[in-house]
Amino acid sequence: MKSTNRAKSLSILASAAVVFGGCIWLASQVKAEEAPVETQTPSVKLPAKEKFHLFILAGQSNMAGRGVIEEEDKVANPRVLTLTKDGKWVPAVEPIHFDKPGSGVGPGRGFGLAMAKKLGPDVTIGLIPCAHGGSPIASWEPGAKWYQTNGHPYDDAIARANLASKDGVLQGILWHQGESDAGNRAPKYQANLTALMARFRKDLSAADLPVLLGQLGPFRKEANDENSRILDTALRSVAKEDGNAAFVSAEGLTSNGDFVHFDNKSQREFGRRYAEAFSKLMDDRLQEKKAATGK
Repeated sequence: MKSTNRAKSLSILASAAVVFGGCIWLASQVKAEEAPVETQTPSVKLPAKEKFHLFILAGQSNMAGRGVIEEEDKVANPRVLTLTKDGKWVPAVEPIHFDKPGSGVGPGRGFGLAMAKKLGPDVTIGLIPCAHGGSPIASWEPGAKWYQTNGHPYDDAIARANLASKDGVLQGILWHQGESDAGNRAPKYQANLTALMARFRKDLSAADLPVLLGQLGPFRKEANDENSRILDTALRSVAKEDGNAAFVSAEGLTSNGDFVHFDNKSQREFGRRYAEAFSKLMDDRLQEKKAATGK
């Protein structure tokens, strides 16, 4: 009788041990699944400084990008890099901006790919994402803060450009902004944009820094109202009068459905148009130099 009771006690203890052990195993699996997975920042080999061409991407949400990301947008090109939020160079795969949750395809990566192709295998393109979704041009002043992104658009852009310039040579600014100013602030836009670009050049110690000014989406519901026409004229006028700037047309490009933002296909095309505008600006500058020097 005693041996029978002892056997039952041992059996119960063994069963409890199995259950307890199983609980520990299950808990460890849950904990492992819940634990955050550490991601490794891809290591990249930077080229010689003079072969690393840097471009600031500035403006509001259409520069940051709200196009839907597809597989082609995730394919890395070793000669097109982007500066992360924490100041690291990584391959430029979408999303490259980090201004707001939901950032998607913008014109920057398409620009970088087109420029890398144009300039050949010896040159690497470095993109410096600085756009802040929703930001009016008034927020692009020293000390100004933009509440939607909890950032300082102008100050952040200068700081990031200076950091990037330790590794490469600044070549230009891609600007797409104005939707937030296409109301009653439009009449002041030309003066504000002219002052902003002069300030960028002064603070970056780059008096002749090229600037590319992108047109607002023609699909916008307000695209044909008076203030939008005033703002469009302002972009064109600054490009024409500046001498080191170009206007980038958005004609024929389409919306992602919200009638504010470009879709992914249009953003890729817009990036190529920015690249064409930059190349033409550089060619024109070269021809002017040859005409002036006879060489």
